[in-house]
Amino acid sequence: MNKRNAIIMAAGTSSRFVPLSAERPKGLVEVKGEVLIERQIRQLKEAGIADITLVVGYKAEMFTYLCDKYGVEIVLNEDYARYNNTSSLIRVIDKLDNTFVCSSDNYFPENVFMNDSDDSYYSALYAERETNEYCLTTDADDYITDVRVGGCDAWYMVGHVFFNREFSEAFRNIMTEEYKNDTTRKGYWEDLYIRYIDQLPKMKINRYKEGEIQEFDSLDELRLFDDSYIADTRSIVVKSICRTLNLQESDVYDFKNIKHVGDYLHFQFKVGDTTYEYNDKTEIRIEKI
Repeated sequence: MNKRNAIIMAAGTSSRFVPLSAERPKGLVEVKGEVLIERQIRQLKEAGIADITLVVGYKAEMFTYLCDKYGVEIVLNEDYARYNNTSSLIRVIDKLDNTFVCSSDNYFPENVFMNDSDDSYYSALYAERETNEYCLTTDADDYITDVRVGGCDAWYMVGHVFFNREFSEAFRNIMTEEYKNDTTRKGYWEDLYIRYIDQLPKMKINRYKEGEIQEFDSLDELRLFDDSYIADTRSIVVKSICRTLNLQESDVYDFKNIKHVGDYLHFQFKVGDTTYEYNDKTEIRIEKI
């Protein structure tokens, strides 16, 4: 078995996850009694992976306790607010080897890191519907041959990815050169992979069944998985809204981000069929619209 390491991407603001993401990074949200990123670190360690690096940016100071608790390394991405996840990966480019590249906000009911693989792979779930995700085309041997944004009844990229040493070396060379371009810095590293798919070593699809990879894009999606959030969102903002409007937290749903920059939070939510807008730019305002 080749020695493996892991990189966990945890720099983004997760603006669709308002208002919880305004109070803590999504990777630090507790789900079914465990903090998301802590569960993932534990699962990596159980799989024998001790070399774990977190790339942080938004509210970076909230992650520092993980160094002492789990012995992980933390790397700061100062560009998290103006560039996309390429700006995180470039900061740990020298760590790419036989490497898992993970998202801090995924929840794996079972440990997905236990099985060893000689092939690079990207995890995938199946969408029996229209989706705006990155959809995969594969050959007879399950190697990825094409990736398109959007599709229907298709396997799409989600969750963790594994780079073997050969892929890492080739991708490192391409990314180091391409990161000089502003277009690359503003995009996802997956976009770079798609652009150079014919020049990179082959990567397989790793298919998972529904429920084996959990990803929560909103508080409403989290509530479907962990129903304790229906009555208690753990959010100071939601509790304040409920006090102001004389509501229970279970009454408030369908949170949609309008603008979340730094400490400025502006979003919509619903109570019954009525839509409200929360804005704290100058003073907190909750308005029916």
